[in-house]
Amino acid sequence: MSISVEIGDLTQVEADAIVNAANSTLLGGGGVDGAIHAAAGPRLLEACRRLRNTTHRGGLDVGDAVATPAFDLPASWVIHTVGPNLHRGQDDPALLASCFARSLDVAAELDARSVAFPAVSAGAYGWPVPDVARIAVTTCRGWLAEHPDGSPQEVRFVVVDERIRDAFEDAIGMA
Repeated sequence: MSISVEIGDLTQVEADAIVNAANSTLLGGGGVDGAIHAAAGPRLLEACRRLRNTTHRGGLDVGDAVATPAFDLPASWVIHTVGPNLHRGQDDPALLASCFARSLDVAAELDARSVAFPAVSAGAYGWPVPDVARIAVTTCRGWLAEHPDGSPQEVRFVVVDERIRDAFEDAIGMA
């Protein structure tokens, strides 16, 4: 079991699954969500529309996760999760922790051995990076400890800059 952090482009990561910091519509957006949709190609949007027309008619709830194939990405799966939006008063750390735990639950259902996460809710959703890093690392470390023989075995945080990387490195060292 391993947890690591690196600066990089999540759309270029070779992992069994990458996690999309999606919005509740599942139909694409800005930031990580927009980049993943653009890199995965139009079939990702079609798959998300199918989810909206079947199992997630009202959209995906904050803190929940669901998977689609990754299509043109190097990963096999995209796990979509909706982080809490601090600007909308969604300030419960349990909702943010749920994003990471539910994503790992979905990864386990897919038998994904490796999962790459962005800093969910740290961008446009306004959560302080140190809080996101602490909650993410603590949640993932706890999940991995509860599932020592299962999948996934590798969690990577793929972030966009040194400031975010440093916060995750601090959280990894402290947790």
